Amino acid sequence: MARVQYTDWTVPVAQVGSHAGQQMPLDRVFPAPSGIGDDIVGVTEGADVHVNGQFDSIVDGLIFTGTFTAPVHAVCSRCDTPLDDDWSEQVTAFFPYEEEQSESKGGKGRKQDEDVEIIAGEDEAENVYPLMDNGSFADLEALIRDTFVDALPLQPLCRPDCRGLCPQCGIDLNEYPDHHHETTDIRFAGLEALKARLEAAEGSADGE
Repeated sequence: MARVQYTDWTVPVAQVGSHAGQQMPLDRVFPAPSGIGDDIVGVTEGADVHVNGQFDSIVDGLIFTGTFTAPVHAVCSRCDTPLDDDWSEQVTAFFPYEEEQSESKGGKGRKQDEDVEIIAGEDEAENVYPLMDNGSFADLEALIRDTFVDALPLQPLCRPDCRGLCPQCGIDLNEYPDHHHETTDIRFAGLEALKARLEAAEGSADGE
């Protein structure tokens, strides 16, 4: 049995878990845990994460449904434009009781198809997190981290058709779409040099 360790993300749920069919609303601000993203896109450790949802008690555990909202820092991967904004993610997670606790609440021979379907769906989604201290506490740290790590884009964009920066001078091509540089194909660089020498020689000859 997992022993409870009180953290900033520990939520007491013993009351809602006493009988199946109970509900407990949750509307709190938690600090963002470490490990969500990086310097390009992520949630700064300790930033406020607003959790708004509820725990529902079923025979085998607790179902949490709600919304997580956090300030996400991001930079466009093409033009380096800051994209800091609040992100909201819908969350559904299953907090199962330990097996012996579940049996004491529902009986070994129970048949509750609806609950079984919900639990199976949560197992498939892998959004399953253990309860602690005989089902008395839930800890949201891992759930918050996993939710935003999975949601953050690998290459954030300010817009889908972002033109990025000029590779030669770094100017923003979204603001200056007609910007360009005259370039010479390096395959013909030798010919261009020869042409310049010939023109210079002809100029010298004409001057004499």
